[in-house]
Amino acid sequence: MLNDSTAYFSINHAFDVYLQAWDSGQPLPSVEQLSFMLPPSLQLISDIKVLESDCLLQLRHLDDDAKTVVEFLKLQSRKIDMVLQHVIGKEEYEGDYYIGSHFGGSSIRLTTNEAITVGSQFKVSLNIKEELVALICFATVQSCSLPTNEAEETPQSFSIELAFSVIQDADVEQLVKASLSLQQKQLKLRKIAL
Repeated sequence: MLNDSTAYFSINHAFDVYLQAWDSGQPLPSVEQLSFMLPPSLQLISDIKVLESDCLLQLRHLDDDAKTVVEFLKLQSRKIDMVLQHVIGKEEYEGDYYIGSHFGGSSIRLTTNEAITVGSQFKVSLNIKEELVALICFATVQSCSLPTNEAEETPQSFSIELAFSVIQDADVEQLVKASLSLQQKQLKLRKIAL
């Protein structure tokens, strides 16, 4: 489990999450075992994201003459992303479906109609379509609260925070990059709205 010294920034953004309860009598898998639990489509997406990230780092060192090549490669990458988004959309996930509200490199938050016991362990399938992030990890419920709602007519939902217990380093990196990318997009939209 990540401790407070490794807590990451969290962004407010809707995403799909599937929770599958993990038997408390069973030990959590290791990070190595987690990689074998990925369905082939998610493994493909993960591998492509790692390759793309490595390639982009190398391209940053090219001079100005290579900008056309870089733009062409970005276009090719975007086409691949579109195909992979289609693949993610067709993937069938195990567990109960929820809509997440916040995510970062160390935890996620979602809302539910029912309380979830603090300390419960879940296998988590996470899908952030806009940033092409699809991963599987394990998380522990850290808090379950009922936010105060001034309009009593609306049904109240519980806010559940889950901290990652077992997650691959590459997936933490993807979540951090996605949160920064989405924050940048949100800031640009605010600037345009002003």
